[in-house]
Amino acid sequence: MKSQKMVEYAAPLCELVEPDPIPEGGEVVVRISRCGVCHSDLHIYEGYFEMGGGNRLDVRGGRKLPFVLGHEIVGTVIAVGPEAGGVAVGDRRVVFPWIGCGACPTCARGLEHLCPKGRHLGVNVDGGYSDTVKIPHARYLLDYTGIDEDRAGPLACSGLTAYSAMKKIPPAGASDPLLIVGAGGVGLMAIQVAKALYPAAPIVVAEIDPAKAEAAKAAGASEVIDPREKESLARLQKGLGGVHAAFDFVGAEQTLQLAIRGLRRGGTAVVVGLFGGALSMPIPLFPWNGISVVGSYVGSLPELAELLDLVKAGKVAPIPVTLRPMAEATDALHDLKAGKVVGRTVLTA
Repeated sequence: MKSQKMVEYAAPLCELVEPDPIPEGGEVVVRISRCGVCHSDLHIYEGYFEMGGGNRLDVRGGRKLPFVLGHEIVGTVIAVGPEAGGVAVGDRRVVFPWIGCGACPTCARGLEHLCPKGRHLGVNVDGGYSDTVKIPHARYLLDYTGIDEDRAGPLACSGLTAYSAMKKIPPAGASDPLLIVGAGGVGLMAIQVAKALYPAAPIVVAEIDPAKAEAAKAAGASEVIDPREKESLARLQKGLGGVHAAFDFVGAEQTLQLAIRGLRRGGTAVVVGLFGGALSMPIPLFPWNGISVVGSYVGSLPELAELLDLVKAGKVAPIPVTLRPMAEATDALHDLKAGKVVGRTVLTA
């Protein structure tokens, strides 16, 4: 197997060749054909998350180097362990990467993606910047028949993240505008998911990058605002009467301020992005206005199955995808950091 491995944080990835993995018990080996490049990959690659006030959360202790990034994985089953069931060699599958320990109370509630001892692919277990990956159980492999191979992998992260966030709000109708902050890969996916789950709700997108703003319009946003403009908050509060729900797919102090202050009374802000920073707001604002702030991190295995069904049914339109060879993984990460990516970059093995 060939992998683009991180041998040092924030340094160029190196191609390493190792023996193919051999499955044991219920394990399954997948030959990777596609792997998406995510902002989470970039944070792990750099080794930290910004926490605000000049503080950083050091995440370099979460894995052993050399390490394989990547969690938006699509491929074909090439080997199964003696106890594996439910899949066969030759099956084409998308991989659910947010694998838990399987023994804690969180996993028992079906929330493996929040497991404190998670075995998340590309996070603390070798992932998809490779041509081969070993999966602990066939239940983490989902059939994507009817979905374009180039777009199936990102559904396991950007799509799942958007879908799970959208499910955390009360139902929205024609008089319930939704605010999506950030039109990156997850934000663009969120527009499509919102149209599928709440088809009557107006969708307002806040984005500062002109190319991404145009992509949001093309994706079906009802309106796009520039959050740097002074009148943007007034447009949300007075022009729309506040939004029913706001989804911050950036996760910076300024973007979360906009999301919260743009809510109507009783509204919900869902924090998804991991850009980093700290939030300072008057506490009485929350009880006075009856607003809620909810965190949302990727999503569950059942939610991914639900999302795939929506996509197969044609209810979630695809977002732009740029294909690059696996050997260009380092350049893909740098381009993502520089804000040059519209939609999703997907590596081909």
